Amino acid sequence: MGLWSFVKGAGKKVFGGDDSAEVTGAALQDELKDLGLDAEGLDIVVEGDKVKVTGQAASQEMREKVILAVGNVEGVAAVEDDVSGGEGEPTFHTVEKGDTLWAISEKTLGNGAHYEKIFEANKPMLSHPDKIYPGQVLRIPTA
Repeated sequence: MGLWSFVKGAGKKVFGGDDSAEVTGAALQDELKDLGLDAEGLDIVVEGDKVKVTGQAASQEMREKVILAVGNVEGVAAVEDDVSGGEGEPTFHTVEKGDTLWAISEKTLGNGAHYEKIFEANKPMLSHPDKIYPGQVLRIPTA
């Protein structure tokens, strides 16, 4: 169980640019479905700018990807997860201005050449290694 912070003003718009629309659990479920992530067995409830994810995840990887997919949505400031189906705590990195996957890989994995591991760990949320933005939270794979 954990509470993960996100940048509320950064992230993917899931409401077609309507700034007055609030994030809903149904919209987040649709986002997970659009990304091809397995959210079966998970409940998603939105309380203000915090999202609560509970239930049984298919795997640790899926748990982490669901946390990131719902957290990296504009309007979400935190994700609280009480999800079983994985072991250990995820390692996340918040992208800062000027960051590249290479630099993040050097900082977190000790070798910039491992940037592809970070890219692969964040698919399908990332479509290209150069398409990251400040405030985005990325999953850092473990050895």
